[in-house]
Amino acid sequence: MGMEPAHRGAVRELRLHLVTWNVGTASPPPDVSSLLQLDSLGATMDMYVIGLQEVNSKITNFLSDLAFDDPWSIFLMTVLSPLGYIKLSSVRMQGLLLLIFVKHVHLPFIRDLHTQFTRTGLYGYWGNKGGVTIRMSLYGHTVCFVNCHLPAHMENTEQRLDDFEKILEMQFEGENIPSALEHDVLFWFGDLNFRIADYGIHFVRESINNKRYNLLWEKDQLNMAKKKEAFLQEFIEGPLHFKPTYKFDLYSDVYDTSEKKRKPAWTDRILWRVKNLCQHAAKGGEFSEEQQTISVTLNNYISHMSYGISDHKPVTGTFGLELKPLVSEPLVTLSPEGEWSAEHDVLINYSAVPEFPSSAWDWIGLFKVTFKHVNDYVTYSWVEDDEISSNKDGKQVYMSAAEIPDVGGEFLLCYYSNNLQSVVGISQPFQIQPNRTLIGKELPQEENSWMQRPDNLESHDEF
Repeated sequence: MGMEPAHRGAVRELRLHLVTWNVGTASPPPDVSSLLQLDSLGATMDMYVIGLQEVNSKITNFLSDLAFDDPWSIFLMTVLSPLGYIKLSSVRMQGLLLLIFVKHVHLPFIRDLHTQFTRTGLYGYWGNKGGVTIRMSLYGHTVCFVNCHLPAHMENTEQRLDDFEKILEMQFEGENIPSALEHDVLFWFGDLNFRIADYGIHFVRESINNKRYNLLWEKDQLNMAKKKEAFLQEFIEGPLHFKPTYKFDLYSDVYDTSEKKRKPAWTDRILWRVKNLCQHAAKGGEFSEEQQTISVTLNNYISHMSYGISDHKPVTGTFGLELKPLVSEPLVTLSPEGEWSAEHDVLINYSAVPEFPSSAWDWIGLFKVTFKHVNDYVTYSWVEDDEISSNKDGKQVYMSAAEIPDVGGEFLLCYYSNNLQSVVGISQPFQIQPNRTLIGKELPQEENSWMQRPDNLESHDEF
């Protein structure tokens, strides 16, 4: 897990894997390796963006989930944290859940993280439909992710479009944050609930059985709306070379055999919009490579037929984000001083760039390398209260020996900025030596409990 800096001017490609899945109130399946492409031989992902709809939101569940992470978040953290991903942020509105996981190396270059939700169900008073959003600055570029669950049924196309426009308009309204459409890149995905118009169920099913999906594309309501609605024309989608993902009998790849016999539809979609492409298209100008500081390439757009816990099949999009980093160095650089063990107090060296807006509430956390989120620390020091030296080259902070794990192991340090509400510096992984005074003895009781406890799961939301 290298911590190489991003070099200004050098184009960097980030691999992003985006999931949308209406899980129909089901619990997580036993295995999500294929869904997250964990078993693929290609390069690993830099970021996972997971948008779920119809997560179980009974009132009792919802109240308990406000205090603790919901089962899906816990499950995905358990899968991804051993692989070096941290839960960067999450936002939930009843059944809508959006989670973002990133490789540790990117943490210092992700800033201005904000979440938002917009209710559209029952005239905006009830959150069974609507959108949840996470936005950020990624290496200096603004990126926004909107997970939506739009109204159902064939006849509600206009309502779906109205609701999406409302969600776009209301995100971060009145806050000092760009609107969704002002971001450099905007991803729009979810159970958008668009149906296949006009054709009867027999023709639709025959076309699917013969893998002639192209016969259905022109009657897909979203494709039809994109021809009419100017704001939708700026959104790009990959080709629908997979079966419609709704509606299936549970634990099967057989379309609805119930009395309702719903007509199959591509309800679950992933689209994106690149702002500078839209601006240049509007001006009718040519687009030089120098001007294009961020671009999006779709590498894969597929459904996953093997998952049967819901009447929807999950859809994933794997993207390459090519960008020129506008932010090339972390705001804070930090490292452990000397050899660490629980036999003595230990020191942390750190330095910040001159413009860094430090605060008395900033802290440095000690984390296992498999930490799940920013509150999953072993211990921490306040940068002001625990400071022991300061000069023009940097500062030193101490951690008490009593707080250092006796068993040792592989750890890293993160500097958390209260003003920026994010991790602004991360150390290389390093070893803490076992406490030699305890070798051959029983570990103290609290050390045993520290080893055995589940990783800290108290954190509910983003940083």
